[in-house]
Amino acid sequence: MLHTASSGPVAGLDTLYLRLRDGDVVATGEVRINIAYLNGLPAEVVLEEALSFFDRIDWSRDAADLLADEILWAEASAPVRMLLDIALHDFLARRQGLSLAQWLGAAASTDISHSTNQTLFISTPEQFLAQAEAYVARGFRDLKVRVGAGTFHHDLWRLSQLRERFGQTIKLAVDANGAWGRDDAEGKLAQLAQFDLAYVEQPIPAGDFDLLLALAEKSPMPLMLDESVSNLRDVEVIVQASGRLWAHLKLVKLGGIAPTLKAAAALRRNNIPFMIGQMNEGAAATAAALHLACATGPSFAELYGADGLANDAASGLVYARGCVTGTQAPGLGLVVDLSKTSLLKEFAR
Repeated sequence: MLHTASSGPVAGLDTLYLRLRDGDVVATGEVRINIAYLNGLPAEVVLEEALSFFDRIDWSRDAADLLADEILWAEASAPVRMLLDIALHDFLARRQGLSLAQWLGAAASTDISHSTNQTLFISTPEQFLAQAEAYVARGFRDLKVRVGAGTFHHDLWRLSQLRERFGQTIKLAVDANGAWGRDDAEGKLAQLAQFDLAYVEQPIPAGDFDLLLALAEKSPMPLMLDESVSNLRDVEVIVQASGRLWAHLKLVKLGGIAPTLKAAAALRRNNIPFMIGQMNEGAAATAAALHLACATGPSFAELYGADGLANDAASGLVYARGCVTGTQAPGLGLVVDLSKTSLLKEFAR
């Protein structure tokens, strides 16, 4: 059960897959579509758009040409672009017999493994503490706490419980998902200083970079932006902030691996810390973010999305000792069993 200040309770993930087949090369893309609380797009709207968009594509074109066609990519929303982008990247890497991380520029010896945080969602006090204990017992010592759905007093209590139980053996951060008011965010940031947080994510709603910069100047902790980073123009604004703001990059916001790779490169050139992250998503979308993290070396990673999912069509990721690990097999390195899905439409060239 997912529950954040912006999402409310979410009982399951609605996922759309795209499979590409050319001879012996079979590739898969994935995107989660029930995330209207993030992008304002209802799942049924994304599904309808995807089917219409894929119907218009000339599938006789080479995958590399499709990936390079800027006019094509301008026609679709970010979730639909992500779905096609992952499938094309998986296809191109598999066709060359390379892991996706290696295809993106990582050394051939790079392990397909990366540390990841785990998120503690809104829940009862008993569930909250039990989940924290379970994560730490499994070796996950980078914890992010969702705040802003209840009282701030209760948020402070939850953080105090973690510090009392685990001390400095864990890294702590919080994510308000833009739930705080513009008038009280500064005061809340000051009160959070006692917990030695790695960063505070999206304290106020997206849309006012000037206010975020002003908050960052006074905040005792770094500010990590998530909902505020939805395109490469937003990344340029963060670069111009010269390190006062950090960036949480997600494929579903930026539209896939290719634009996220560009964003990561721009941030790294300017020595700005960034996170490669994701929504709660299935293994295929998670693997895409994992391979990108292995290729770009982010300061932080949020790759917990497929941990413990039931009925996932893709398999091949392992969560243990604070990391998520894939395989060196070509492409995403996963096995995808689409018998666990329902076929919506076939597209022929």
